[in-house]
Amino acid sequence: MAATNVELATQIERTLNSGLAIGSDPGAARELKRLHDLLATWNAGPEAAGGAAGEVKKILAQGITPQHEQAFRAALGRLQSSLKATGSLANIPEENQLANDPELVQEFLVEAREHLVTVETGVLTLEQNPGDPETLNGVFRSFHTIKGLAAFLGANAIQELAHETENVLDLARSGQLVLTEEAIDLILRSADELGRRLDQANSVPLHQLTPCDPGLIAELQRVTTREVTAREAPAEAAPETDQAAARAIEADQPVRGAQGKNSAEAAVVRIDTAKLEYLIDMVGELVIAESVVRHDPMIARSEDPRLSKNLTQLARVVQEVQKTSMSMRMVAVGSLFRKMNRLIRDLSRKSGKPVELESFGDDVELDRSIVEELADPMVHMIRNAVDHGIESPEARKAAGKAALGHIRLTASHDAGEIVIEIADDGKGLDAGRILAKARRQGLVGPDEQPDEETIFKLIFEPGFSTAEKVTDMSGRGVGMDVVKKQIQKLRGRISIRSVAGKGCTFLLRLPLTLAIIDGLVVSVGADRYILPMFSVREMFSPKPDTFVTLENRAEAALFRDKLLPVIRLSRLFNTGSKDREDGVLIVAEGRDQLYCIAVDQLIGKQEVVIKSLGHTLRDVPAISGGAILGDGRVGLIIDVNALRYQN
Repeated sequence: MAATNVELATQIERTLNSGLAIGSDPGAARELKRLHDLLATWNAGPEAAGGAAGEVKKILAQGITPQHEQAFRAALGRLQSSLKATGSLANIPEENQLANDPELVQEFLVEAREHLVTVETGVLTLEQNPGDPETLNGVFRSFHTIKGLAAFLGANAIQELAHETENVLDLARSGQLVLTEEAIDLILRSADELGRRLDQANSVPLHQLTPCDPGLIAELQRVTTREVTAREAPAEAAPETDQAAARAIEADQPVRGAQGKNSAEAAVVRIDTAKLEYLIDMVGELVIAESVVRHDPMIARSEDPRLSKNLTQLARVVQEVQKTSMSMRMVAVGSLFRKMNRLIRDLSRKSGKPVELESFGDDVELDRSIVEELADPMVHMIRNAVDHGIESPEARKAAGKAALGHIRLTASHDAGEIVIEIADDGKGLDAGRILAKARRQGLVGPDEQPDEETIFKLIFEPGFSTAEKVTDMSGRGVGMDVVKKQIQKLRGRISIRSVAGKGCTFLLRLPLTLAIIDGLVVSVGADRYILPMFSVREMFSPKPDTFVTLENRAEAALFRDKLLPVIRLSRLFNTGSKDREDGVLIVAEGRDQLYCIAVDQLIGKQEVVIKSLGHTLRDVPAISGGAILGDGRVGLIIDVNALRYQN
């Protein structure tokens, strides 16, 4: 019986922590009295507690309100201390059997991270509007859910910190604590600390996680103790009847919220990312197979109207399946924008410059992999905007501006691409200062007079910085060159607009997805190549006087009164084919430079599914992948940014 009671006591605590036993019964105080009586029996010795299990189950079934949870937990703690003193807890394993289920643990980690995103967004909202009850309840429920799931799986480190943070939020919900800047900082620190434990859980069992920062837990407890002490003072006492009404209403709010959440979650199914990617890959194979069948010579020669009708129907269905599968990769860019809120808050406080973030177009969707890869470049640009762009409050007032600086994030569609703007209302780029620094570093000759657009692009050069001093935010010349490389890796382009004294805007132009590309299919001898359409500017047939030779070795082409370097794919890839006199020149942009790419013939424009070349061929220069064309042949995709002139 002792072992049964011990197991029951442990189960009660886990059930309570998970929130499953919390109801809204206002008469729970009466049941707590019965619980104390039971504890007195239990404390007399485990063998004397024969009927206690059924009684505790009955109390638990009738519901314990959130307000009585702390008293319940304290009573349960006394029970377990007594049992431990008698040696009855010696055989309880520290490890929860459920925590050994990798699928269950992974679901917990995913859900907990989602709750932390909700927490961060909500807390930043509360900083601006501390009295928002809906947001406050949402943040409270997130910590409460994390605590419950952690306790259920034996993640005691996570449970403890989530519980202490929940106590602070509970005081705020009941109006007994104002969410000051200190309290907001503590809650955000708690979210960060929980995030670190979740990261650790990828390699360490949940029950072996490193304990959370004891100093942080102590600070949370000090806030709770201070407010509880103040609340218990006689002058603060309120009529008991006004308090049974307030608590009943308050306890009902999370229940209604949970019901709404459950109905919303009923329409969502979590799918493992690997399974989703495999499905999308198979849809890509289906698209290729359909194209090969449709272009088969025997089918192409057929004049059977029924076959033609069936092929048209097949093509339509495959296109719809492809469109649906690609939409499964898409996520709203607002999730990325919201992550920048916390960054700007921290940078604003660190720099002493009040800055506000505005975002537009949060519902615009991008490929999930692009959104993930965009996070680091955006962090670099926002750091620079706060450190270099936004002036100090004194300087802004002297310039006739409001002391509060603004950074604006905007996402929009444009010609089949996504355009993301990162704009600030600071002092803008100083073209003269950038040019002077570039000349000192040898990036620009002493007699060169580049235009403003060219000068602005110099900030993307490795090691370039005009900062007078290095700070922990920026100034080392590391960052903007990384930004440019990352954007180019995503098959995107970056440009700058700046007005002195008014501000600066970075424009990122990105493809909707990395899985499919609009390509221009060309031939060089018997080989097929694909040029991304986003890099193609023009195409033309050269005349005999189009080509010129510079210094008896460098070949160039005269295009719109400019000499552009000529890159012949036959020489670049050593195809062994002779260059045709009636070939075509394609004007393409790579690394902010225009090239004339010489090919034999244009095959046409085609949307192709990008295929990896595998580990063996991954380092082939100027080739970023391959694709199976409609006729079943393989075309290599040209990486225009990696093209190099060949003598």
